[in-house]
Amino acid sequence: MSDPRPSPPPTHRFARAIPAGDERERLICADCGFILYDNPKIVVGSVVRWGDRILMCRRAIEPRKGFWTLPAGYLELNESTRAGAEREAWEEARAKIAIETLLAIYDITRLSQVQLIYRARLVDDDISAGPESLEVALFQWDEIPWDDIAFPSVRWALHHEKEVEMGGDPAPRGNPPPDDPAAPQGL
Repeated sequence: MSDPRPSPPPTHRFARAIPAGDERERLICADCGFILYDNPKIVVGSVVRWGDRILMCRRAIEPRKGFWTLPAGYLELNESTRAGAEREAWEEARAKIAIETLLAIYDITRLSQVQLIYRARLVDDDISAGPESLEVALFQWDEIPWDDIAFPSVRWALHHEKEVEMGGDPAPRGNPPPDDPAAPQGL
């Protein structure tokens, strides 16, 4: 299926300006007036459980190649967020999952990302590394490679999953406050 959004012809000249009726500077085609709205990326993923174990993937790609993450990635055009999370689990861990509920919505403003992380369970334990993973594994909480976690939002999601699993409020979480131990600085 083709992209339903208009895209500018590749030979046009663009300049930054504030379009009429807008308040932000945008790229505007000097030839045809096309306005390029460069908006945040949506990342979808899941904390996937198999009993008391959590599925994690060791990244085979940059950024943070060799570090552990949850199955997650960019939402594709014309894809629901749930379908995107299911696709990412398949692409990264050859995992068939059943989405249960939304765990968290994280705003990663410095990267212009919004991350929607679901709680999910494995349909079966037949998993293997996909092309974006060096390896995949099911970890108990005390086995998680905490020193080799790829991104702060992975740590947040793991801690938020633990809270819910321990009987905490199941409402979706957001970014932890900066002084929260689950909110490390850096990537």
